[in-house]
Amino acid sequence: MTDPDNPLAATPGQRSENAAAPALAERLSRAITLAGPIPLSQFMAAANAHYYGTRDPLGARGDFTTAPEISQMFGELIGLWLADLWDRAGRPEARYVELGPGRGTLAADALRAMGKAGLAPPVHFVENSPTLRAAQAERVPGAEWHLELTSVEDDHPLLIVANEFFDALPIRQLVATGEGWRERLVACQDTLFLPIAGDRSFDMIIPRDLRGATPGSILETSPASVAVLRGLAGRLLEQGGAALIIDYGYEGPAVGDTLQAVRGHAFANPFEDPGEADLTAHVDFATLKEAAEAEGLVVHGPVTQGAFLAALGIGARTEALAKAAPDRAEALAGDRDRLIDPEQMGELFKVIALTAPGWPVPAGFA
Repeated sequence: MTDPDNPLAATPGQRSENAAAPALAERLSRAITLAGPIPLSQFMAAANAHYYGTRDPLGARGDFTTAPEISQMFGELIGLWLADLWDRAGRPEARYVELGPGRGTLAADALRAMGKAGLAPPVHFVENSPTLRAAQAERVPGAEWHLELTSVEDDHPLLIVANEFFDALPIRQLVATGEGWRERLVACQDTLFLPIAGDRSFDMIIPRDLRGATPGSILETSPASVAVLRGLAGRLLEQGGAALIIDYGYEGPAVGDTLQAVRGHAFANPFEDPGEADLTAHVDFATLKEAAEAEGLVVHGPVTQGAFLAALGIGARTEALAKAAPDRAEALAGDRDRLIDPEQMGELFKVIALTAPGWPVPAGFA
C-alpha cells in the first residue's frame, strides 16, 4: 500500500531506511536542491513515514487524540457492529484486520465486545511502526503484524476496520493560476520549505465546473487512497467480508486546501520541520465510494459519525456505564458528546461501509 506517484513513499507507520533518516529536513533539502521541487505527495509521504516510525503520537503526551482513546464506547460499538454483521452473514470463519491500529485501543475494546457476541477472530494489524507495534502487543496479545494487507491470509472473509487511516495517506494538490491549473510542488531554500505552482498544465483532468475557479483555489486528489481502496476491494471480492472506514472528510469534488499539521495538540505549519508533526488531509468519501463501486463492492453511506454511533446505541451504552459508575456519569456524557456532537467530531467525521456482494446490509446505514 504505497503511493503510486512515489514508489519510495510509505503508508502511515512504515519505517523505511530513507524515510527514517535522522536529519529528514536536511535530506529533503538536499534532494530538492539537487533535483528541483518535489510533488506535495512525495513530501507528505516522507514526512509521515518518519513521523509515525519514530514515536507514539497519541494521547496527552503526543500530538493528537483519536476516538478510541476518548472512550471505550467507540471501540465497543464497532465490535458489536462487526459481530452483528458476521452473525447475519451466517457466522463464517473470519479474520479481523485493522489498518493503522494506533495503540491497539480500538481493537482491544472491539474484540472484548465481539467476544461477548461469540466472535473471536484471529487479529491482524497492518502496522509498520516498531513503537506502535509494542503498544499494540500490550493491548492485544497474539496479534499478527503485516507491512501490507497483501500478506494477510486469503482463506477466510475479512472484517476490516480503518479508523483515521486514509487521512494520513499522501495527497496531490492542484492549484488554479492565471495560466490554468498546475500541480502544487514543494520547493526549498536552505531548510525553509514552501509550496509553489509547477509548470505542467493539468487543465484536462479538472472537472469542467471547476476549471474557471479563482486563482489560488486548491483541488486535492489522493491516488494513494484509491490504490489502497482497490487492494482492499480485491480481497473482499475474493474472500467475502466487509470494511468500515471512519475518518474526517467530505463528499467531493470540492475546492479547498485541507492539508494540516498537528503538533502538541495544536495546528502547525505543514511545511515546517517535516517528520516532526502529523500531516493529514480531509478524505474525499465520494472518490472512495466511486472507486469501491467500480471494483464491484456494495457501498453503504457515507453517514456522519454522530448519526452512525447514535444508531448503534451510544446513548444507551452511556447510560449503562454511568449506572455502573455514577461518579463518572458526567465524564461519560462528555465523552459521548465529543464523539457525536456536530460541533465536535459528530459532523466532520464520516463513516462508510463496504461489503462483498451477498453480504447483509450493515447496521447504521438504514
